[in-house]
Amino acid sequence: MGLPSGQPPSGQTWILLESTLEGVDHGESLVKAALKESGLPEEDQYWVLLAVREILVNAAYHGNRFDADKKVSLRITRHDAGFAIDIGDEGDGFDPDVVPDPKMHHNLAKQSGRGLLIARSFLDEVTISRREPRGMLVHMTKAIKTQV
Repeated sequence: MGLPSGQPPSGQTWILLESTLEGVDHGESLVKAALKESGLPEEDQYWVLLAVREILVNAAYHGNRFDADKKVSLRITRHDAGFAIDIGDEGDGFDPDVVPDPKMHHNLAKQSGRGLLIARSFLDEVTISRREPRGMLVHMTKAIKTQV
């Protein structure tokens, strides 16, 4: 199993999830617990969690094809100013530049592209990269704005 290249910062570990809807549910519950402790407003928590669920489903379904031998990896990193969520799969990968735009009229009925659209709409940063030896990694960040 190849985890993303580079080592996670000290004290951070990857959580390996089954490539099933139950695995997605488990990952979602872990992120939900982290969000509750983050200080992020409830409405923002809702949208972040929706984006995370979409990306977890993409990793299990599109990336790993629900293959029991492949895992979805999840890492939640808390920073002073916010947090980062990394989700990876072990699939064949894809070109994010050719994912259909779900807002285009001819794509409205298609199921592709909605997860990335939601993530890009509600998180501050979304980057997609290839993993070695295979798979994709979606890195998402959300800043927590402090009240002045």
